[in-house]
Order: sequence, then C-alpha cells, then structure tokens
Amino acid sequence: MKTGTVEPTQEGDFLFAEREPFRLESGGELQPVSIRYAIYGTPNPERDNVVLVCQALSGSARVADWWLGLFGPGRPFDLSRYCVIGTNVIGSCYGSTGPTSVNPKTGAAYGPDFPLITIGDMVRAQALLLDHLDIKRLRTVIGGSIGGMQALQWAVDFPERVETCVPIGATPLSAMGLALNHLQRLAIQADPNWQSGRYTRAAPPNAGLGLARALAMCSYKSAELFTARYGHRPNRTGEDPYHFVDARFDVAGYLDYQRAEFIARFDANTYVTITKVMDTFDVARGYGSEDSAFRRIKAKVLAIGISADWLFPPGDVRAYVTKMQAAGVDARFAELVSAHGHDAFLAEVDPLAALIQSHANWLGVWPENGLPSEAEHPKRPVTVMHRVGKV
Repeated sequence: MKTGTVEPTQEGDFLFAEREPFRLESGGELQPVSIRYAIYGTPNPERDNVVLVCQALSGSARVADWWLGLFGPGRPFDLSRYCVIGTNVIGSCYGSTGPTSVNPKTGAAYGPDFPLITIGDMVRAQALLLDHLDIKRLRTVIGGSIGGMQALQWAVDFPERVETCVPIGATPLSAMGLALNHLQRLAIQADPNWQSGRYTRAAPPNAGLGLARALAMCSYKSAELFTARYGHRPNRTGEDPYHFVDARFDVAGYLDYQRAEFIARFDANTYVTITKVMDTFDVARGYGSEDSAFRRIKAKVLAIGISADWLFPPGDVRAYVTKMQAAGVDARFAELVSAHGHDAFLAEVDPLAALIQSHANWLGVWPENGLPSEAEHPKRPVTVMHRVGKV
C-alpha cells in the first residue's frame, strides 16, 4: 500500500441555487447549495482527461486522503496523464450542504429538517459543479459502495458525458442491506441524546452513532477476516472475558475502537441522511424500468464485485452486469478476491489497482505499465491487523 501524501492542486466551494432553489427528486428543495471539491492535477487543453471520483459513505472531496493507493505513475490516478476531481456530496458533513449546514430559513442547522435526497440529486449537483469548472466530458467516473451508485447514476443520467464507468461493490441494496441500515438508524434514534434529531453539539447522540458504526463495520468485513484477525482471543488489553461480564474479546475491542474513531469525525443526522440515500438507490427511477435506464448508457462499464462482500454480494453485481449487457451496454464483471469483505475497495488498494489495470486496454484509459496484471498478482494472505479500515 502506498504511503505519503498527495495534496490537491486546488480546493474550493461551488455555490449555486442562490436565485432559484435546487429541486429534489423527493419534492423538496435546497436554496442555496454549496459543493466542496478538490482537484488533483490539471485538465489538459481539451479538458478530456478528467477522472471523477465519487466518495464512499464517510469520505470527503480529498480523494487522496482515503484512496491514496490509486494515485501515482502506472496507477488509475496517474496525475501525469489525468486530472482527478473529488467532490463532497450534498448531505455530507465535510463541506457541502447537509444537515450540519445552516438553514437560511431558520438561522440554525438543518438537523432533521434536511430534506430527503437521492443519488440522482447528488449526481445532478456534481454535474453543475463540472459545468462551473468547464468540464463537459469525463474520461471515467469511479467509486466504491455509495460512490459506485453515483458512478452508475452518472452513466445513466448523463450518457453523453461519461466515457467509462467503474462502480465497485455497488448495486441497489438487498433486503438484508435495507434491514441493516434500518437497524443502524434505530440505534441512533434510541440514544436519549437524539432528541428527535435536534441534539446539541455539546450533547450529540454519540452512543447511538457509535453503535450504528459498529453494526456497519460487521457488514463491511467478512467472517473469514474476523476469524483470522481476532478469533476467540481475549482483547489484547489484557481483559479476561471468561471471568468478568464487562471484559471484552478481541473483536469487541476492534469494534469499540471503530466506534470511538467514528464519533469523533462524523455527525448523526448526516449518517441518517446518507444511509437513507443508499436505501433509495434505483436507476429505474424516472425511466420506468431498469432496462430503459440501462439502454441510456453509452459508457463502457467495468463493474467490480468483491468475493467476500455480503453487503453487496459479487453474485448481485454479476447479475446487474448481465442486465446491462442484455440492454446493450458494453459491460464487464470483474471480481476482487479478498477476505476484507465490502471494505476491500479501501483496504486492498494494490490488488484493486492491478485488477483495474488488467482491463486498461478494453477501457481505453490508464497506462498498462507500472502494475502487475491481475494474473501476476497473487492473492495475499490475510494480515492480522487490529485497527484498520474505513468506509
């Protein structure tokens, strides 16, 4: 995995919908709207070398902060060839308009009054930003999880603007995924500090948000990974779960660490908002059927499933590709073999880069040298590490 840092060439905030509201698919509206963005590298004179990276659930516009391993010579984000743009989606808490933003009608934070938004709303806002930046066409749009949902929506809603599309671990949520998101929101709402979403900064519902994150982490990982890392061992702090009720096993220590790390950087209303966005993802919305939506796609689509992902099973991703192919889309399925589960698109960046690299000729983007092909890249054993992984 790469180490070091890559700083944006430019960061900024794009403000729009100042005179007329931004109409949402739910029937609500926002006015005004701000989008935080970060640009790495420089557009070429033709402005046709742009890669749009769509963020994961708790990601930010600063793509290199959470996907550094894809940057560099011979990798998908080679800044000598491509200009990479990341945006913070509307509804988030990292600079774009969301529940923590001030509602101009009240002078206070939106909180639970922030309207229901969709993946389509996020993508339309991104399109307005790219218009502002004079980017008419994307060489590729790529993202994992909710970022993959955005990538797919881009290919459907703006077919003339997308050359290639790489969604990773992304389909509409299954009933199990909907159930897990529902339980996470219930965990937040059961916190006494929730106050119907009108909590204060001094007393946020951190217990509920932390529990929601711990539940999510179980869905992001795999049983194989948890067994290899933690097994049935007592927590490495020296606790004795065989003699004391409050003493933890090692996997509980991991989940508690993830809870504490997450509540320090995220907001409960934002979590409720974005998980609901994931629930409602459906490319058929506005087009009558999935087939009608897929028939709009002109991009080549490389849909990547993850072998141990039980939140977005690889079989579901493969089936989604089959539907696209039946609609005439030039689409391929590829599988990232990893025990990391859904989290693999962040935790296994080198194999992911190699997998994308192996399809470079077909995609027509990214150089072929610099990384081993998928066949040359052996599956690595699970490394036992305690505190890793963010989605």
